[in-house]
Amino acid sequence: MAYLMAIDAGTGSVRAVIFDTRGNQISVAAKEWTHLQEEGVPGSMSFDFEKNWILVCRCIQQSLADAGLKGEDILALSATSMREGIVLYDAQGQELWALANVDARADKEVRYLKENFKGIEEEFYTLSGQTFALGALPRIMWLRDNRPELYEKAANISMIGDWILARLSGVIATDPSNGGTTGIFSLKQRSWHVEMAEKVGIKNDIFPTCQEPGSVLGCVTLQAAKETGLSHATKVVTGGGDVQLGSVGLGVVEVGEAAILGGSFWQQVVNISSDTVPPKNMEIRVNPHAVALLSQAEGITFFSGLLMRWFRDAFCELEKQEAKERGIDVYTVLEEKAAKVPVGSNGIIPIFSDSMKYGKWYHAAPGFLNLSIDPEVCNRASMFRSLQENAAIVSAINLDKIKAFTSVEIEEIVFAGGASKGALWSQILSDVTGCRVKIPKVTEATALGAAMAAGVGAGIFGSLKDAAKELVCWDKHYVPNMQNYEKYQEMKQIWQEVYENQLSLVDKGLTQSMWKAPGL
Repeated sequence: MAYLMAIDAGTGSVRAVIFDTRGNQISVAAKEWTHLQEEGVPGSMSFDFEKNWILVCRCIQQSLADAGLKGEDILALSATSMREGIVLYDAQGQELWALANVDARADKEVRYLKENFKGIEEEFYTLSGQTFALGALPRIMWLRDNRPELYEKAANISMIGDWILARLSGVIATDPSNGGTTGIFSLKQRSWHVEMAEKVGIKNDIFPTCQEPGSVLGCVTLQAAKETGLSHATKVVTGGGDVQLGSVGLGVVEVGEAAILGGSFWQQVVNISSDTVPPKNMEIRVNPHAVALLSQAEGITFFSGLLMRWFRDAFCELEKQEAKERGIDVYTVLEEKAAKVPVGSNGIIPIFSDSMKYGKWYHAAPGFLNLSIDPEVCNRASMFRSLQENAAIVSAINLDKIKAFTSVEIEEIVFAGGASKGALWSQILSDVTGCRVKIPKVTEATALGAAMAAGVGAGIFGSLKDAAKELVCWDKHYVPNMQNYEKYQEMKQIWQEVYENQLSLVDKGLTQSMWKAPGL
């Protein structure tokens, strides 16, 4: 039997996942990695490509060993990664400099661009769907101005997932879903827009070939085969961005289909035609999809999953102990208690992530408002439920913003990621949005999407759409309670007004923003 491998390079870890050609997961091996701040460079978060390549190799070796497979059993592989992370190479293809997606060193450069090139961010956003907040242009400008010896040597650029494939195949290339997040890109043409670099004084000859996901780059080199245990015959196939390939792994491959990925951060994505012009107010991000001729309108909710972990660890020792005694997950215990709390969580208003405001993106100081000193009203269960409701409400606001400029009517949402394991959270999401919610059976959607790309390159599937329609199946469905929906509509309006008032405290310097985009 032949197998497919996906390498998933996330913000906090890298994983090698092996699937059979029916989409069944065979083994997974993961290694955590860390991104270090450079001395004297505030906001920096460097990507250590030398140490991290060793971790990639170990994951590949372990996944093969755990599956009882040899390198020649892997027919093809592909990779997916955190978007926005970039790698620069010299003319010989050796890495020079690399950043993780969370690097925020280019604060001064973002301000410089906005102040000295009036209207340029809006102009570039119309073409690329990206602002300077997460883009590559300000970061490359930082390198030019602060590490000129490295900048002068730079001959090629790629994203983190592309770097893994380059190490394996010897070919530096990217795909639209990853390359598009640099912001130096055309949504409509699904290719580099090098004039953007020229306009701000950046090299225009460092952009590699852009190929659609599923394109064969070559085979594993002899050197990479020696380092990883893979076979020289294994095909190396173009992958894509984690959210976009994750969408493929969830079956979200047609215009108008929508998904919410409920991980550490939450992403709300809706498929649109690639010729759709981004909104003039720049509130929503627009990315090339991994599927040809499609883009994705994307909202992002910061820290939704991480907030649950914080709340659990800071306040829920009793629930942890109960979960241990019962042999179940602590979140199951918390959901059981939260299910007894009425809709609205007894009036508690969480203030954490704002809805998406991509052009001017910052958050209020974190906290809970409208608490009661009555322990029957305000307790761990009601606060936990309020966090679940708030994540769903902010998601609904982002979906409303997407609907406003796309005119797409969303009736069904695919919900995936760790949050989708919660039955209460899934029902709350359905009630808040008024949409049917589907939960997929697959637990590794992003890796499955990368494996599908590998399968396309190997000739197993005709396209990513074909692979998704063949392999994706469903575990659970939720239908909205429309009485609850009406209550949540009112709560949504109140929350937005309260949040605006909390942002004004940040504007006055009275409180500290939970997060602020570079250049603000």
